[in-house]
Amino acid sequence: MKHCGTQRLETERLILRRFIIEDVEAMYKNWASDNDVTKYLIWQTHSSIEVTKSIIEEWVSSYGDEKFYQWAIELKEIGEPIGSISVVHMNESAEMVHVGYCIGKTWWNKGITSEALRAVMDFLFDVVEVNRVESRHDPRNPNSGKVMKKCGMKYEGTLRSSDRNNQGICDASYYGILRTER
Repeated sequence: MKHCGTQRLETERLILRRFIIEDVEAMYKNWASDNDVTKYLIWQTHSSIEVTKSIIEEWVSSYGDEKFYQWAIELKEIGEPIGSISVVHMNESAEMVHVGYCIGKTWWNKGITSEALRAVMDFLFDVVEVNRVESRHDPRNPNSGKVMKKCGMKYEGTLRSSDRNNQGICDASYYGILRTER
């Protein structure tokens, strides 16, 4: 893989970019403090803006690492982040990355997450030269799986009681796509 870190990506409606400290308020209000957004995620709802600030400070300090991929999903129309998308795990020897994402519920069911995932997948395949991109979701959150399918990922199976999120121990439905399948 040819790591190059989080690069600015642009789509019709979105700018995918590195987080900056000025994004703290938008992240907190637009998605990180919302229990509906974090219901099936593995990280806790942010209890205060200080938690969000700490997370963004950590991300900003990690951008020097060429293997760190963490994007703010900025909606051009409003000029602020409405979600995030990142590589949450990678297996270098298999040239595989696992992508996670979330956006504020105001922007659910508008194709925005699919647009962001498609752009990130293109970048990972074309620039980083990964062989496989995968993702997973709790089956009780089927809309997350719809995003994966819409982006060409294939359902590969559900591992029973193999994960933990804010609902407790849960199943995990896996999707993947290979570079040759695009």
